[in-house]
Amino acid sequence: MVSRCPLQKEAPLPGSITVTNARIFDGEAAELVEADIRIEDGVIAEVGRGLAGDGAILDAEHRVVTPGFIDNHFHAYGISLNMMQMEASRTSYVAILGARRLRRALVRGFTTVRDVAGGDIGLSRAISEGLIDSPNYYYTGPALSQTGGHGDPRDSHLDLCCCGTHGTEVVDGVDALRVAVRERLRTGAHAIKIMASGGVVSLTDPIRIPQYSAEEIRVVSEEAGRRGSYVAAHAYSPEAIVHAVTNGVRSIEHGNLLDQETAQVMADHGAVLVPTLVTYLAMSERGRDMGMPEVALRKNAEVLAAGKNAIELATGAGVLVGFGSDLMGDLEVEQLRGLQAQHEVQGTLELLRSLTSGNARILGVDHVGSIRAGAIGDLVVLARDPFVHPDALWLESERRVVVKSGVLVG
Repeated sequence: MVSRCPLQKEAPLPGSITVTNARIFDGEAAELVEADIRIEDGVIAEVGRGLAGDGAILDAEHRVVTPGFIDNHFHAYGISLNMMQMEASRTSYVAILGARRLRRALVRGFTTVRDVAGGDIGLSRAISEGLIDSPNYYYTGPALSQTGGHGDPRDSHLDLCCCGTHGTEVVDGVDALRVAVRERLRTGAHAIKIMASGGVVSLTDPIRIPQYSAEEIRVVSEEAGRRGSYVAAHAYSPEAIVHAVTNGVRSIEHGNLLDQETAQVMADHGAVLVPTLVTYLAMSERGRDMGMPEVALRKNAEVLAAGKNAIELATGAGVLVGFGSDLMGDLEVEQLRGLQAQHEVQGTLELLRSLTSGNARILGVDHVGSIRAGAIGDLVVLARDPFVHPDALWLESERRVVVKSGVLVG
């Protein structure tokens, strides 16, 4: 018996479903294809015309269907713009808020996230056991920071030990970093995150100066590479980006101050860029009211204007550009607005590629980010054609339908 579900229905469906009358963006091709998508046991079994399966049927009504969106710079445990408050909060509280942040991202259409600076095997286990609704979840564990670096939350006048490691951990020296990387990989980390330059919300580090020595970055990269993993680095300035990629880092996070010469260095080393434009917009508009100190607001202003230019330079050099949000605390509601910000640089087609197949390539996986047989059945049915009405991608008022592993997200 085949059940039929109207497009608006929000009740859960079994993991086998056929989406009919779809206009498909497959993750790469510029042309939309009219076809059906049959998902069996959570995996796309077939894409073609006139398909029927044993499960439910979802009539897309000739709307555009894309692969589920991917956010490659997400923070489940990023519960506050105040780093000290975040790190000092109880783990149980942070985990509950993290689960809710993941659930809300899924409802927006982000069916996969990469948590760079946070996450752990406990949260991952809860997701895999179905205890919480979540996107596909890749995590680095706490980011590694040098003393006085971007991940060190202490103000300079404070004399205290910061023992919380929800988002970052201060680790100095080659031997200590080697152990820290091995421990993260032992406990399921997908990649390793380091802080390779100053940051906006940290209080004691100039934003342009490279962080960690060459020897320290190399040992992190070597340990990750030996396990088939890679290193993602928070880095803004050309000098910090060059310092990172020439010592083995693969994924540059943010990269706002990128110049043309440095973009070429990234291309020569096979590095990728994950921009996070929306976080600077959100902090410029709401940061002061949320208690951001003046030093952080000044640093945010420095990188805000440069971010779009960095995407253009990276693209021109042939660097793979993904998408990330990097929204902390209450700013997470701006996640979809990140699509609008990046659309202003890339346009609809390249933005969709960054959101889907491009981010999958950055992750190093081939079962998300595309609509094809063998991929996970993660889909977004948009209310309007984004090639005609781009705001269909980011307006919260748009009635989108999200399918996660063949299950309708309610």
